[in-house]
Amino acid sequence: MTRLIVGPFNRAEGDLEVKLDIKDDHVARSTIVAPLYRGFERILAGKDPRDALVYAPRICGICSVSQSTAAAQALAVLQKVATPPNGQLAANTILAAENIADHITHFYMFFMPDFAREIYSNADWFDHISTRFMAMKGSATADILPARAEFLHVVGLLAGKWPHTLAIQPGGTTRAVAPQEQFRLAAILLKFRKFLEQTLFGANLEKIAGFESVAELKKWMAEKGPEHSDFCRFLFLSKDLKLSKLGRTTERFMSYGAYQFESGHLFSRGVYDQGGPRGLDLDMITEDVSHSWMAADTKPRHPYDGVTIPDVDMADGYSWCKAPRLAGQPVEVGALPRQMVNGHRLIRDAVAISGSNVENRIIARLLEIALLVPAMQKWVAEMQPGEPFRMHGEEQLKGRSVGLVEAARGSLGHWLSVRNGSILNYQIIAPTTWNFSPRDQNNIPGPLEQALVGAPVLEGETDPVAVQHIVRSFDPCMVCTVH
Repeated sequence: MTRLIVGPFNRAEGDLEVKLDIKDDHVARSTIVAPLYRGFERILAGKDPRDALVYAPRICGICSVSQSTAAAQALAVLQKVATPPNGQLAANTILAAENIADHITHFYMFFMPDFAREIYSNADWFDHISTRFMAMKGSATADILPARAEFLHVVGLLAGKWPHTLAIQPGGTTRAVAPQEQFRLAAILLKFRKFLEQTLFGANLEKIAGFESVAELKKWMAEKGPEHSDFCRFLFLSKDLKLSKLGRTTERFMSYGAYQFESGHLFSRGVYDQGGPRGLDLDMITEDVSHSWMAADTKPRHPYDGVTIPDVDMADGYSWCKAPRLAGQPVEVGALPRQMVNGHRLIRDAVAISGSNVENRIIARLLEIALLVPAMQKWVAEMQPGEPFRMHGEEQLKGRSVGLVEAARGSLGHWLSVRNGSILNYQIIAPTTWNFSPRDQNNIPGPLEQALVGAPVLEGETDPVAVQHIVRSFDPCMVCTVH
C-alpha cells in the first residue's frame, strides 16, 4: 500500500488536503484534512447577540447570505418576532439568488474545467469540451460571468450589496421594494431565464424540472445530442466516463428544509435513508471531536453544549473539522439530499439506480436551478410594495435557539445560547462540515472519506483526476467548515 497526498486544491474555496492510501491502483482509505483553523465560534462568545449579524456573514464570501439567514433566524426566535409576507418573499429570493449563483459557478468554473485536463486529450470529445470549458480560457467563461453578474443585481436591489449584506434581519429585510424596482427584478430574472434556457439547458425550465425518470432524461439527451446545450455536454461526457460509478456514499441524506414560508418549505425538511423518508429530530444531532485537533471530549455533544477549544497536539486528531453526526451516523447534505428528501422523482429514480455519485450530484444541482428561477419569478410577482418588509421584536434577549438554512452545498445550522445579554455559546455546523467530516469515536468515516474509497488512481498520477471529480462533486467550501 502506498500513500499519496493530494492538495492544495485549486478552484476550491479554502484550504483542503486529501491523504490517500492506494492499493491495486484504487483508493483503499482516505483521510480528509481541513488545515486552516478559523475560530468564529470563539470570536462570537461574549458579544452582543446582534453582533452575529455582522460577524457570521464574514465566515464566507461565497455563501454569506446563507450565514446571515441562519443568524437572523436564530435571533428571530429569541426576539419572538414573526416575519411579514414581503419579508419572507424578499429573504427567500435573496437566498435563492445566492444559491443559484453558487450552483452555476460550481458547474462552469469549478467542476467542468477538470475535463479539459491533458489526461483526457485522447478522448473523442476532448477538443470541443476543452474549447468550451477550459479554466478562464474556454468560451463558457465569456458567457457565464456577465450573465451571473447581471443576475446578482437581484441581491443588489433587495439586499443592498453582496456579499456580507446587513439587509437580512430578524423579522424580515430592511430594503423595501418600490413598484419600479419590482419590474426591474422581474426583467433581470426573465433575462437570466432566457440565458439558462438557451445556453445551459437548451429547453424551457419547466421541461428540465419536470423530468421524472432517468429513462426520460436519457431519451431527451439522445434526441438532442451532445452539442445541444451545456447540460447535454455534461450528460454525454458523464456517460462516457461512467461518472455514475464514482463517489458513492452510504446514501443517508438530510435536509433542514429550504425557502420557508408560513405554509411550509419549498423543499421539505427531513431525512431519507434505506428506510425511506422520515422526519428530522434535531435533538439527535451531535458533534464528535475524537479525530479533530480539539481538546479531548469524553462523548459527542449536541451543538447547544458544543465546545470549541483548539488543541493541535490532540493525539488522534488529523483535521480542524469536527465530525457532526445524526443519531450517531454520518449524513450527506447538498442538492441531491435536498431533492431526495423533497421527493423529486428524477433524483429518487437516479439514486435508486446508481446511488449518490458524481453524476447524480451534478444533475441535482442543475435541476435546482430549473426549479428555483420560476419560483423566484413567482415570489417577486407576489411582493406588495407599500406593505412592511420587516417587523421588530423584543430587545432583551435570553435563552437559546437555532437557525437552520439550506445553503447551496447543503444544511447549515447556527446554535445560539444567550445569557445576561451576551452570547454564551455559538456553534456552527456548515454543509462541508457534514460532508468532509473526519472519523468519529467509532472510527466511522464521513461522507467524502466514504466516497473516495474505490476511486481509480492511474499509473503515474500524482493528482488523480477521479479523486478531483469526486471532491468537486461535493463543492467544498472549506472556509465555512471550521470555526
